[in-house]
Amino acid sequence: MSETPERYETRAAGTIRQIALVDVNCFYASAERAFDPSLEGRPLVVLSNNDGCAVTRSPEAKALGISVGEPWFKIAPRAKEWGLVAKSSNYELYGDISARVMELLSRYSAWLEVYSIDEAFLGVKGTPDELLRLGQTIKSAVRRNVGVPVCVGIAGTKTLAKLANKWAKNNPGLNGVCHWDSMPAPAREALMARLSVIELWGVATRLTKRLNGMGIHSILDLARADPVRIRDRFSVVLMRTVLELQGTACIPLEEERIGRDQLIFSRSFSTPITTAGDLRQVMSVYAQQASARLAKHGLQAKVLTAFAGTSHYNPQDTSYPSVCVTLPMPTADPVLLTRASHTLLPRIQEGTRYVRAGIMVTDLRPTGQQSPLPAFANPHEERGIGTLLEDISRRYGRGSVGLGHAGIRGGPDWSMQRTMLSPRYTTHWDELPVVKAA
Repeated sequence: MSETPERYETRAAGTIRQIALVDVNCFYASAERAFDPSLEGRPLVVLSNNDGCAVTRSPEAKALGISVGEPWFKIAPRAKEWGLVAKSSNYELYGDISARVMELLSRYSAWLEVYSIDEAFLGVKGTPDELLRLGQTIKSAVRRNVGVPVCVGIAGTKTLAKLANKWAKNNPGLNGVCHWDSMPAPAREALMARLSVIELWGVATRLTKRLNGMGIHSILDLARADPVRIRDRFSVVLMRTVLELQGTACIPLEEERIGRDQLIFSRSFSTPITTAGDLRQVMSVYAQQASARLAKHGLQAKVLTAFAGTSHYNPQDTSYPSVCVTLPMPTADPVLLTRASHTLLPRIQEGTRYVRAGIMVTDLRPTGQQSPLPAFANPHEERGIGTLLEDISRRYGRGSVGLGHAGIRGGPDWSMQRTMLSPRYTTHWDELPVVKAA
């Protein structure tokens, strides 16, 4: 395709232009299984930072009744009885597997929108039979070349492609691929009638309650609603969802999702921090990571929020300090962001065991949109310090450079605890998988 597929209309000889959503099934668990076949068919959970709670569950683990967010210490006593395997989050492995999947998908379309670490939209075209064959080809290629299973949903709009993908994932008879328009109309309506509106892309609990108050309970109810009335009662965004459910494409493919409302840098500590001095280093590192990320995407922030917190499972220590700082001008300067993050420190209670902290930058704007008067120009920003930090870190690794307290070596032990970490098979020479011939 040579132009952005903003409209998807019928072409000659039955050829249509549509959207495919490719989604990796149980991504973290599938990435672990790609290099450890012994995990196939066994209940598997991948844990959050510091091995805290289950964030991904294999189908076998779901069948045991394990829910997302369930703390590991509650599951662990029965793990042996269930044959349950737990793995620490291996972000380097997952990121590399994701990059391989996306590179492979880009071979099948000129338009690829990476929506998240495990899913992407593709612009596709062909007859219904050709689109079904393409979906099967993509599914087989990803499984063969990367080693992870995917499902493919194809439809005329992003919202319907999401629904088609969900259908493919939960209906074994479709063999992992669903073309929405190829399914009988009564079957499509029956599916939408069974699903609550909360199952829709972008519809959360609060919005679901408001829709329920209007008598809109199922996706089919929303699809039959008047788009103008929905716009007047809710928003243009929800009106677009209604139109997409009705078959009108309102959300075009994007080549890159750069526009962000916020950036968050947060982590739980393997060893609690009890002093403001130790937390100063944490805030410095996060602020400079935010600076580098902003510079990478040509963005500046006007507001910085810094926060810390104690464990919810420790009633003796209860402290959740936070500050919100409005910066004098939109900036990506690591010095200004670091100073702003340090305004949290006077609120830290010495001796209290803090197990998490982070910063969030918001009110993001393109760099240069609001230039300061020469007398107020920031020399660090003009010299591109944020970009320099990102370039050095990318070349030599995180922790190779830092300003002030962020450059301290041998500081507090606030790295993640990952006691069940699998090897980083694809990114570290000394952890590459070894194949032994029989």
